[in-house]
Amino acid sequence: MVRIAQLGLAPEYLDYRVGWTHQRTLHEGVVAGTTDDTLLLCEHPSVYTAGRSARPDEYPADGTPVVPVTRGGRVTWHGPGQLVGYPIMRLEPIGEDSNLVDVVGHVRSLERVLINTAAALGVHAFRVPGRSGVWVEDGAGQAKIGAIGIRVERGASLHGFALNCSGDLAGFAQIVPCGIRDAGVSSLSAAAGHPITTADAAILIAAHFDDWYYSPEPESSPALAHTVGGKK
Repeated sequence: MVRIAQLGLAPEYLDYRVGWTHQRTLHEGVVAGTTDDTLLLCEHPSVYTAGRSARPDEYPADGTPVVPVTRGGRVTWHGPGQLVGYPIMRLEPIGEDSNLVDVVGHVRSLERVLINTAAALGVHAFRVPGRSGVWVEDGAGQAKIGAIGIRVERGASLHGFALNCSGDLAGFAQIVPCGIRDAGVSSLSAAAGHPITTADAAILIAAHFDDWYYSPEPESSPALAHTVGGKK
C-alpha cells in the first residue's frame, strides 16, 4: 500500500526546491527498504523546470529563470491551481533482473490514475497515441491537462505528475510546454465548466491511488488504451 503525504496545497504552497529535498530523502529510505512507498501531493508557487531533453528555444520568452531537474522530458510550468504528485516507489522488475524495471508501465499507471481522477470529477480525459500524459477535447482540438515526467534511480521512481485543476494557465504561454507546439493546455475546471480545485483532486487521488495505479489495463477502453509516448 502506498502511503500518502500531503505537503502543501493552496494557500500553503510548497517551494519546489524544498519539495525536491523531500523527494531525495524519501527516495533514500525507499531504496534502503526503511521507508514505505510514498506519494507526495503538493502545490507549488510559480516555477519553471527543465528536464534532461529541454531545448533553449523552449525556455520562457521573457527570460524567467528555469530550474534544471533530473526527470526526463522538456520544459514545463508548475504553479497555483496545479496538483503535483511525486510517487516515490519501488517499481516492478522486468524478468529476473532486478536492475531492469517497468518504466513504461509506471507512466501508464500514472496516466490511468489521472484519467480516473478526471472521470470521477465529470471530465472525459484520455491518452493520445505517441504522447504521454492526459488530454481533453477543447474548442481548438486536443489539450493537455496532465503531464508526467519521471526518473528512476536504483529501482525507485522520482518526480511524477502534474494535473491542471484550476487557475491561470498563462505560465504555459511563455514556454513550449513539454516540447509540444501543435496542441494546447487546459484544466479540469475549463473542461468541466465549473471550478475544480487541487483539493478536490487530491482527495480522490489519496483515496483511490492504490486501486487506480495497480488496476489491470482495460484494453477495450478508448480512454485507457495503451499507447507509447515520450515523457514530459
